[in-house]
Amino acid sequence: MPTKTNTPRKTSNSRNTRRKIGTWLRRLLLLAACLLIAAGIGYGLWPKPLPVETATIERGPLTVSVLEEGKTRIRHRYVVSPPVAGYLHRVDHRAGARIEAGETVLAVVEAEPAGFLDPRARAQAEARLRAAEAVVLQRHSEIERIEEELDHAQREFERTDELFERGAVSRERWDAADNRLRVLQRQMHTAEFAVRVAEFEKAQAEAALSQLAFPSAEESEPLRIMAPVDGYVLNVYEENARSISPGTPIMEVGDPQDLEAEIELLSSDAVGVSPGAEVTIERWGGPDPLRGVVTLVERGGFTKVSALGVEEQRVIVRVDFVDKPPPDFELGDRFRVEARIVTWHGDDVLKVPTGALFRRGMDWMVFVVEEGEAHLRTVEIGRNSGTEAEVLSGLSEGDRVIVYPPDEVSDRSRVTASEGNEEREERPEPGRE
Repeated sequence: MPTKTNTPRKTSNSRNTRRKIGTWLRRLLLLAACLLIAAGIGYGLWPKPLPVETATIERGPLTVSVLEEGKTRIRHRYVVSPPVAGYLHRVDHRAGARIEAGETVLAVVEAEPAGFLDPRARAQAEARLRAAEAVVLQRHSEIERIEEELDHAQREFERTDELFERGAVSRERWDAADNRLRVLQRQMHTAEFAVRVAEFEKAQAEAALSQLAFPSAEESEPLRIMAPVDGYVLNVYEENARSISPGTPIMEVGDPQDLEAEIELLSSDAVGVSPGAEVTIERWGGPDPLRGVVTLVERGGFTKVSALGVEEQRVIVRVDFVDKPPPDFELGDRFRVEARIVTWHGDDVLKVPTGALFRRGMDWMVFVVEEGEAHLRTVEIGRNSGTEAEVLSGLSEGDRVIVYPPDEVSDRSRVTASEGNEEREERPEPGRE
């Protein structure tokens, strides 16, 4: 009998198996493609870390200052006036004219006989001469006293400076010795000016008394008023020839080298300024700022209307120039300047850039970066310099804060940070809500 074979059935089963495997492979490939597409869509829609700029909280020096406009002023000014009545010749000098002490004739006054023959006027002239001589002696004794104090202050400063270089004394003691030396130098300059003025007054009194020795105006010599100091004519009050009485202001003179600055501070800023504070004179017209020092904070304020029509209480702060302008630049009387006055300084202060601060209600807030996330934190701020602020609480040295955080940043937002401690231009105090 012939034997039966099952080869066709085996072939059919093999084909079915391959067909099922192919079907599953296609399904798997389709599923993998779908998963890849879904993963790509998810990755594209997944929130990316926000790029932000950060700064590191660190300790260092912090200087708080106030910037305000002001004007220069010649400290010692002299108003020229005749000691007796007479006829004033026309004044040839104009504002800005150069004068030399004892050489330049400022004004000429012709005698009036009625006044010069008055016995009472003679007695008054003699009394003025004696008073002027006493003032000259007093001014010279004042110079001798200041010279002794200045010599002692100079030796004390030299010793303090030598000890300071060796680190044996503090910076505060060196500043005190330096400030005392500068104050006495200014006092010496003031005393020397007072001596020159007193001698001028004495010469005027002698000239007035000499007029009384002549019985008539024809026999008397005209009274020539000489320049009391080296400097310039600041203002001319009487230009025309006319009869004037004793004490009538003719002109005002002064020395532009003897300058100070008058700064009009808001009263709320002036309460933090004290004599001896460091000052930087800016935008005065020269290439570099000039150093100065506060000499006086006036205790009486005044009301001034701002450009916006707001009434403000202002206080005059007087500043002495420590640096002189370069030879090619000259400052005169009533020139505009800007003064940056130091109100506080700390050498070791925990500070944060003001660009990292913003308001949330009544609190100051910052974003601190920790492990790639921004964390909102409340901080307490002390003194503020405009670019940096003193941290009283809420931050520690080494913390990284976001500088000028964008609006998209919120608490626990993922961020990618780049360090940004480089110096920035000054911006107004932030007020982000």
